[in-house]
Formats: sequence, C-alpha cells, structure tokens
Amino acid sequence: GKEVVIANAIIAILTIGGQQLFSFFTFSCPCHVGQNLIYGLAFLGVPALILLIVGYALNNQTWRLVMGKRSHFGRVTSSNWLLKCKLVCFVLCSITGRALVAPVTWLAVTLINGSYYICAVSEYVPVSYYAAAPNVTASERRRILATFPCSQLVPPELTRARDEVILLLRYQSQVAGWLLIAVVVITVFLSYCLASCFSPLSFLHFRYWSSYVHNEQELFDEATDQHSRLYAMQNVRKFFGFFPGSENVKEIRIPSLKEWQAISGLAFLKRVDEEHYDYSLLHDWALKERASGKYLRIDEDP
Repeated sequence: GKEVVIANAIIAILTIGGQQLFSFFTFSCPCHVGQNLIYGLAFLGVPALILLIVGYALNNQTWRLVMGKRSHFGRVTSSNWLLKCKLVCFVLCSITGRALVAPVTWLAVTLINGSYYICAVSEYVPVSYYAAAPNVTASERRRILATFPCSQLVPPELTRARDEVILLLRYQSQVAGWLLIAVVVITVFLSYCLASCFSPLSFLHFRYWSSYVHNEQELFDEATDQHSRLYAMQNVRKFFGFFPGSENVKEIRIPSLKEWQAISGLAFLKRVDEEHYDYSLLHDWALKERASGKYLRIDEDP
C-alpha cells in the first residue's frame, strides 16, 4: 500500500543521511596491513546487520508471528499443515523484505561512496597496477598499498600510482553498488508480479481486502485503547475512591501503608487461571481486596 511505500522511502532517506554523518564523523582508515580489511568490512557489514535486526524488531508482524506460534500450530491437522507453512513463509518473506530496506540502502550507499571498499581492499590490488616500485618485496608492496587510502602517507613518487589505484577501486565499488541496487529492484518487481499472479483475488477485490484489514486494525487499536482505559479506571477508582477527571468529588479514599506496598514494585504478567491474567499489581489488588478503609469527605467549596 501507499503507507508501506512511504515508510520504506523514509527509512531509505534516513539511512542515507545517517550513513553520510556516520562516515564523516567516525570513519578513518587505519592504512595498515591487515587492519584495513577488518576495518572496512566492519563499517560495511556491522551497521547493515544492526539495521537488519532493528528492522525485524520494529515490525509488529514479527512479534505477531513469534507470539502467535501456538495459535498457528496448536491444532493443525495434516490437511492444512502445508497451508499453514505457506502462510508462515509468506509472512516471513514480507517481514524480511521490510527489514532489508535499511541494510540494503546502507550497503548500496557505502559502495557507491567507495571509501569503505577502498580502505578494505587497497592492499590486495594486483601487482600489475603497481609498477612504480617493482623491486620491493611482496610484504613491503602490501605495506605501501595499504597506505594508499591515506594520501598524506604516500611518498611523492607514488602519487600517480596511488591515484590510479584509488580510481580503479572506486570504479569497482560503485559498479558493485549499482549492481546491488539493480538486483534488489528486479527481485522486488518479480516478487510482486509472482504474488499477483498466484493471488486468488482480483485486482479490485485485493484493494478492498487491503482496505478492510487496514480499517479493522485501526478500529481494533481504538477499541483496545478505550477498553483498557475503562478497565483500568475501575481499578484506579477502587483504590482512590473516585474516577480520574471526575467533577464534584464528594469523598476520596485514603489507602493504607499495606495497600501502597501491595501495588508498588515490579509488575509482572500473572496468570490467574487458564483464560485470564492480572496485568499489574494494582489490577491484582483490585481483584483480591475489598475497598474498605478510611475515606475523607471533600468539601465542594475550597
């Protein structure tokens, strides 16, 4: 839907901006043999991995799939097992597609920029591109090549060789970045085409179904907020003796020290029976205790 496209565009733009800031403030190639590769790959891969995990964690479908595993497979018969597996695979693919937006954007932008790739593989450039000092040993050649990302460390007689190597590596990095973008775009397009071909719904029916699911979720969220607020209000009223926001309050309840202690502390979801839970310490107190004790009458005029 439009919301998904807008959300993915915003994620991509934020990732591009974050990558530029990240590179400007933190990236500094060590220009040392053996360290360049680790440093460059770390800046390429680790942020992408973190963004992928965050993408999974921020998707509500991930937690719906994880927390609803028993409802998916608790009473599955052999006849609909394959259908359930297809559904789970479809949801996983959808979640993964959304989660990959940020890391793929990160990898594409960093490859097009070229700095990380140049730092990582500069010491591994083929010997044919390094003809300025043919008499040095292989280890010395790698040491000199590793300094190429840092122009201030390169001897003046190797400046031209350094420029040629940097241009070659930047070309390779940018080609890889654009190839990654092309592969992702083609894959996404083909995936949508295949999903549409195998969909049992027509185009207009699919649009109606998407609209229904969106509206149902919005209404459910509104009802959840109102229901939980009304339910919590009953428990708060029992503890304090009045509704929050009530006008013309005649009296208030003065909780005892024991009652304050009963609702204080860490609250865990507590199972009451096979079908019900206590959601908080105040909820547990309201279900178990009677609202007796001291009441204080309130004068209407201050």
